[in-house]
Amino acid sequence: MAVLSKLRLADGPAAAPAPAPASTLAAQVRGARKVFDGKAVLDGFDLAIGQGEFIALLGKSGSGKTTLLRMLAGLDDVDSGSVLVAERRTVVFQEPRLVQSKRVIDNVLLGLDLSQRQSALSALEEVGLASHADAWPATLSGGEAQRVALARALLRAPQLLMLDEPFAALDALTRIKMQALVAQLCRRHRPAVLLVTHDVDEAIQLADRVLVLSGGRTILDERIALDHPRQRGAHEFDQLRARLLRTLGVTEAA
Repeated sequence: MAVLSKLRLADGPAAAPAPAPASTLAAQVRGARKVFDGKAVLDGFDLAIGQGEFIALLGKSGSGKTTLLRMLAGLDDVDSGSVLVAERRTVVFQEPRLVQSKRVIDNVLLGLDLSQRQSALSALEEVGLASHADAWPATLSGGEAQRVALARALLRAPQLLMLDEPFAALDALTRIKMQALVAQLCRRHRPAVLLVTHDVDEAIQLADRVLVLSGGRTILDERIALDHPRQRGAHEFDQLRARLLRTLGVTEAA
């Protein structure tokens, strides 16, 4: 059962729906508002993430995607509203954020007791890097470094795993391999997942639900009913892709 911890509550009642039972949720945001330089990046935003649910978050730059992720990670407060999040939560960022002076195994164990070394080795084995445990980060490719970051996140057995454009800096082939790896690991470990991405195909490929943000609010919240594996070029896939692109203000011709 997920235990939701309170990160920030407004001083008054938020104009938001009644909360769902905490036992069914990994995170709940109600009436969240966040202002930077006089501009509301999130404005009365609501979101509930169920246990084991994979949500992809789409939106133009500045629509509030990363701000939401930072609030759920406890890195930013909301100005008003409430944010409740499962106690065990981890983030994989666009950059792997490895400590160059530590070997791979020590990067996976960062902040944890050395008694968990065997668990860290198992996590590296899951991402295909058991043989790189004693390697230095500088010797890794971009995809390998991101797999180390993923192993580090999964070792903490998160109830909520947040992915902030984790494949954006990778080449196309490595990106496809990493998407398949994330799908496989999430099916195995069943954390709730929030993926921030600009890639519509990636969102459809991986997520149970796709949200589109604009002006600090959700303008589309759609559950994906397609069976796995989802094939790019299939009629239903392409229909959903076109609809999401239109919502983002992008035409196929563009």
